[in-house]
Amino acid sequence: MRWAAIVSLVSIALLGTVLLVTPSAPLTIASAAALIGGVLAAVHHAEVVAHRVGEPLGTLVLALAVTIIEAALILTMMIVGGETAAGLARDAIYAAVMIICTGVIGLCVLVGALRHREQAFRPEGAGPALAALATLSVIVLVLPDFTTSAPAPLYSPSQLLFTAVVSLALWTVFIFFQTVRHRDYFLPAGRSDDGQATPPTVGEGWTAFLLLIVSLVAVVGLAKMLSPRIEDAIAVMRAPPAALGVAIALLVMLPETVAATRAALANRLQTSMNLALGSALACIGLTVPVVVAASLVLRLPLALGLDPKGIVLLSLAFLVGTITLATGRTNLMQGAVHLVLFAAFLFLTIVP
Repeated sequence: MRWAAIVSLVSIALLGTVLLVTPSAPLTIASAAALIGGVLAAVHHAEVVAHRVGEPLGTLVLALAVTIIEAALILTMMIVGGETAAGLARDAIYAAVMIICTGVIGLCVLVGALRHREQAFRPEGAGPALAALATLSVIVLVLPDFTTSAPAPLYSPSQLLFTAVVSLALWTVFIFFQTVRHRDYFLPAGRSDDGQATPPTVGEGWTAFLLLIVSLVAVVGLAKMLSPRIEDAIAVMRAPPAALGVAIALLVMLPETVAATRAALANRLQTSMNLALGSALACIGLTVPVVVAASLVLRLPLALGLDPKGIVLLSLAFLVGTITLATGRTNLMQGAVHLVLFAAFLFLTIVP
């Protein structure tokens, strides 16, 4: 945990420096590196806490940490961007769902199949999680294009409020389902443990928790300082506006992707599925209420509806995911299909 502790302290120190000193090119570069390092460190500390509390609560800790980071980045750039950032939340949430459902799951299934040929997980837990994710994705990202109370791709204030409430409610029900009523559905099948090393001590767990808070503060603060420069960089590269949302999602999901891939390589695909689907549900169930509340209180423009291309790709991702999760066993071909769909999503984002 030493490297992560050092990175967390350096990130918070750089944030203090940025607040006190006039920004310069070297300081901006250092701040950008500290932002990335802070995200990695935050998720590492969350992993330590997660390991301490065990499954499936552990994956919940990781999902919450990632969601806090994503929501903070989205809100910061929405406030700074104003009218030009109306679609940022939509782009980031859509990108996070696609990255998880195609990229993360595909990578975990592929590398797990290459090392272990076939792997098993509990479809009793993964199936309901995917159903909840598909439902929330349609309500948040698709229906705004077809309602009539406000022009597409917008929701009216009452529709936004309804969307926020049902998103939070369904996520809460899923957490009860995952951690209380059917906790066994999210534990590795046929094993008394999930193959992890000895859990950290109580002291190490509390230290990781405190460092997690420090890292989150640093990430949020640095993101606020760097958001204008990130937008300038996207403009210089002449990338579509949606690329900013994809960049946010890729940055936030990178550490969790590494954690899920490591679990798959260690023949713990159940942990990988818990991480992936739990993070995607938290991304919508928690980020949407926060973004909607900020939009209504601060009167920020918020466009949620996807374009036709996005709707087609999202539908295909859920169709392929349903086939993959139906049997509770995975193989190399399933991973390859998911990754091809992920490549199509990235390519068509840059070349729409």
